[in-house]
Amino acid sequence: MYRATLSIIAFIVSGVLSACSSIEPVADQTPAPPPVQIIFDTDFGGDADDLGAVAMLHYYADRGDIDLLAIVSWSHEAYALPALAAVNQFYGRPDLQLGVRKVDAWRTDWNYNQVIAEQFPHDPAVMEDAEPAVALYRRLLADATPNSITIVTVGPLANIQNLLRSEPDAISDLTGVELVAAKVDQFVIMGGQFPEGITAHGPEWNFDGNMKGVTQGVLESITRPVIFSGYEVGEALKYGDALNAHPTDTPLYVGYKYFSEHAPWMKQDYRGSILDNSSFDQTAVMYAAIKGVGDYWTLSPPGTLRVDETGIGTWTEDAEGLHRYLLLTDDTETTVAKIAEAMTH
Repeated sequence: MYRATLSIIAFIVSGVLSACSSIEPVADQTPAPPPVQIIFDTDFGGDADDLGAVAMLHYYADRGDIDLLAIVSWSHEAYALPALAAVNQFYGRPDLQLGVRKVDAWRTDWNYNQVIAEQFPHDPAVMEDAEPAVALYRRLLADATPNSITIVTVGPLANIQNLLRSEPDAISDLTGVELVAAKVDQFVIMGGQFPEGITAHGPEWNFDGNMKGVTQGVLESITRPVIFSGYEVGEALKYGDALNAHPTDTPLYVGYKYFSEHAPWMKQDYRGSILDNSSFDQTAVMYAAIKGVGDYWTLSPPGTLRVDETGIGTWTEDAEGLHRYLLLTDDTETTVAKIAEAMTH
């Protein structure tokens, strides 16, 4: 009787285990977040980090993290748009919309724009179709759903100033300030030094840009949340030397090498190889695309950044403030590795 009871129990247990093993695991039913709608505003060519940031944008777009709507150039350096068109075509987006600030073109020999434009194919029609920055911004914002656009800026803010100053037109009955308030989710701005002050080289370039009062006026006019990635964040994240092992027939290799050899603040250390460089602009792109709060950085408490006409900021903590800034975690090695992964895909 005892053995018979054990046999029955064993049979029941075996059946239960067999049934459990045949049950399919329940798939995660959490829907993936929609891609972040990004307009990217850059002073492309002035530093290699802009090139790295554009490479990252294409990586995140390939993964479905973002929908890259357009790249808008603060720079009207003669080869900036051809170089951007060449990079976009290299990464499989030859028709990506481009916009440019309406100023006279200039030429800067040490920019990497010309070498990229001359070594990599691109469609001249893309440059011919490039819109004035304000018109492109207004059209994209007018067509967007409410508070759906993230504007990432990694250069001086003249395009944003001009957008904010724009008046109703055939594109939209709203002013620029009203369009931004209605259609922008947030700004992610690479610029400034936090919590306040100036860099070791003076006022941070994107907040100064030899354009007195621009950053001051922009920040006073924006009524949407702003996340800042300050100079101190990118300065701590060095990357570039590893690109010496990267394929040489890529815009990333060509641009970084030319920049290492010719940029006024780099060339004295150039010995034939790509040099490490700060990752300023990459941090803004990475935050906009994947956030990474807790893994790569944390956010400051809310506050308000007030900037004087020279671009020097003063931070005031305020629970009702719309501004926050990135604070690096101690694990900068992992953050650099994540930037490198996105840049070199």
